[in-house]
Amino acid sequence: MASVDRLTPLLQRFRVQTRLFHAGPLCGVTAFPPEAGRGFLHVLRRGEMELTVTDERGGTERLQIERPSLLFFPRPSAHSFLNAPTEESDFACATLEFAGGATHPLVQALPPVIVLPLDEVSTLSPALDLLFSEVDNVACGHPILADRLFEVVLIQLLRWMLDNPTHIALDQSLLSGLADERLSPALVAVHESPGDPWTLQSMAREANMSRSAFAAHFKKVVGQTPVDYLTEWRLTIAQENLRAGMSVSTIAAELGYASASAFSRAFAQRLGRSPRAWLALAA
Repeated sequence: MASVDRLTPLLQRFRVQTRLFHAGPLCGVTAFPPEAGRGFLHVLRRGEMELTVTDERGGTERLQIERPSLLFFPRPSAHSFLNAPTEESDFACATLEFAGGATHPLVQALPPVIVLPLDEVSTLSPALDLLFSEVDNVACGHPILADRLFEVVLIQLLRWMLDNPTHIALDQSLLSGLADERLSPALVAVHESPGDPWTLQSMAREANMSRSAFAAHFKKVVGQTPVDYLTEWRLTIAQENLRAGMSVSTIAAELGYASASAFSRAFAQRLGRSPRAWLALAA
């Protein structure tokens, strides 16, 4: 698995930008309202607190956080902290801006909230030490460096999740597929070269599996067929390219469609409207 880079093809096409907005104590009740396209990454360095999370249906869940922990909200989610008014509560908090918002592959693949005690994720220690050193000692370039270090923390967290999938409730998802030793080579190949003439046979070959075994295992782990996943990946890229001003014909050629009209038909079948009509509503 070490020879397969499971994250770079994803994060190069669909970037995540982090921005530090708080460092230090938080006292009383602190609320974080949801905002489209924005997630949160909080690090509780010291202290205890009660976390309240409100789901999309208005239901609430309360968690007692009793030791230093990382709290990751990949999707817009209303949440709040309740802390005793003491200096022992020490946080570093960043917003996450996902390219494409809700269509970002990681946003779709991750659970709504992940809470990890820091002592269970030893690989995060070097990055967190650098982050806290920068937070504690403000110097020239501090905001930029702190933002970059939060990106490092995020990537280290994603690495850990891929290497420890049983610790996170991933269910059927892209990350479950990337964490799977047999499926990850095929997924990475598709992510790197979405315009190649992929077939079920060629994807199965990347996984070193028979077509039938690959198709069944892919559906079980990822939750959709390989062909459906390929189509969804191509059209997710297409949406980003449309937002960037790329022409329909150029997108079609890049993503392996025989013509602009073939691409437009596939786009409309999956998204309910033509690329130009979709872009007019998305703008």
